Amino acid sequence: MRHQSVALIGGSGFIGSHLANLLVAAGKSVRVATRRRQNANHLTLLPLDVSETDVFDPVALARFVEGADAVINLVGTLHGRRGSPYGPEFAKLHVELPTRIAAACEGKGVHRLIHLSALNADPRGPSMYLRSKGDGEKAVLAASRLATTVFRPSVVFGPEDRFLNTFAVLQRLFPVIPLAKPDAKFQPIFVGDVAKAIVNALDLDAATGRAYELGGPTVYTLEALVRFCGEAIGRHARIVRLPDALAYMQAMTFEMMPGAPVITRDNLDSMSQDAVLTGPLAPELDIDPISIEASAPAYLGTASLRSRFSVFRTTAGR
Repeated sequence: MRHQSVALIGGSGFIGSHLANLLVAAGKSVRVATRRRQNANHLTLLPLDVSETDVFDPVALARFVEGADAVINLVGTLHGRRGSPYGPEFAKLHVELPTRIAAACEGKGVHRLIHLSALNADPRGPSMYLRSKGDGEKAVLAASRLATTVFRPSVVFGPEDRFLNTFAVLQRLFPVIPLAKPDAKFQPIFVGDVAKAIVNALDLDAATGRAYELGGPTVYTLEALVRFCGEAIGRHARIVRLPDALAYMQAMTFEMMPGAPVITRDNLDSMSQDAVLTGPLAPELDIDPISIEASAPAYLGTASLRSRFSVFRTTAGR
């Protein structure tokens, strides 16, 4: 196992938790950086090290990656203040942090870097999210002394997701859903498949310098996904398809409410471009993606009402 010691940044989150489990199962020595140790309490039963580290502090970041064979960056956000070409949160998390991680790796002699981006990431993309993701990719791929791989997933689903669970929650709470961008297309991928692709690429020489798109077996419209969630929980809210003008008014209203919004104008800008693969999955990643139909009904249909309210509070924050 060439890259035995793995430093995981963003490892206590949705994708990171699944990835940490899979890395440990693969026999890797894993360390996870988190702002607060309590955020990683769910990982304490795994044989890994949790480090309370401010990864935005260059000294602390360098200390965290020192001695690792590989670093994996999963940090990201869907929401942030507006700005040109993007606001400060997008700049900090999607551009400045990857740049610092690449510099810390080069400074401490870490050879391997894996960076999680997003499908349609592009410095000239239609949204702040996609533009900042594109600039983050450029930053890590420009580090000439690193063997870097970028992953670009479509929307990711799984038991703790903030995507399908949100639509299930909304249909339990409300009889009508005013839906923005109902025809936007997605190719959702199971969180376990994202984690497997990363683990399979970790020691793969052919993955160096590559940017891999990740998506599931089926393309759906947003409206079809909302209807699927209703079928899974046995609740069928009436969907009202919003024209773009009303959708942007809805998003602006959410942005003005306390806490982080359910949806923003920037999310709508991202959805103006279909989040679907431009070609087949790379065979060297060795994943046979799980469909939504095979996995999502189990967690959407059996979660407790209390957990659904918890998810709603969380998604009302992201």
